[in-house]
Amino acid sequence: MLSFMLWLVLLFLCWPLALMALLLYPLLWLITLPFRLIGIGVEGVFELLRAIVMLPARILGGSPR
Repeated sequence: MLSFMLWLVLLFLCWPLALMALLLYPLLWLITLPFRLIGIGVEGVFELLRAIVMLPARILGGSPR
């Protein structure tokens, strides 16, 4: 809701910039989507490596965090 209110203020102050932002936002979202997907994959790999490294401690009775 706050971002919408800020956009309305921008629309009132400088309507060409507000319309440009409204049109370019989906394009920017599409450009950054692959980077978000890569980030999710890298985070999954790191969690898998952490689980593999911590497995011996968990088997020997260490308490999980």
